[in-house]
Amino acid sequence: MANYSNPAPLSPPYGLYSQMSHSNGPLHFVAGQLAVEEDGSVIGVGDLAAQLREVLRRIDLAAASVGLGLSDVVQFTTYLAGQHLIPEFYVAREALFAELYPHGNYPPNTLLAVAGLVEPDLLVEVQAILSG
Repeated sequence: MANYSNPAPLSPPYGLYSQMSHSNGPLHFVAGQLAVEEDGSVIGVGDLAAQLREVLRRIDLAAASVGLGLSDVVQFTTYLAGQHLIPEFYVAREALFAELYPHGNYPPNTLLAVAGLVEPDLLVEVQAILSG
C-alpha cells in the first residue's frame, strides 16, 4: 500500500491529489511541479528558464522531505506548453544541469510537448521518481 504526503515546503496541490507518494520500498514519486506561489500566481511569467529553475527547486524540496536530493532522481518527466519551447528548454536545462549535475550524471528524462498546462502562463511542469 502506498503512502501519500504533502511536504510543508511545497505549495498545496492544485486539486484532489497529493504532492508525493511513497512505495513500501525505496521509491518516492513527486507529482508534476509548477512555478507557482502559495497564492497561485505564476513565477517567471514568460521566462522558461526561471520556471524550470523553480520547478527543480521544488522537486529538490520534495526530495529533502524524505532525506534525498536531486542526485536521487531516477526519472524526470517534463511537460512543455508547446513544441516551440523545446529549443529554449534545452538551453535552460543545459545551464541548470551544469550546476545541479556537475559530473554529467543526468537522470533519464521523457520530454512531452502538450497543448497547454493548467494555467496559461505556465510553460513547464516536471514530475520525478526518486530512489533512496
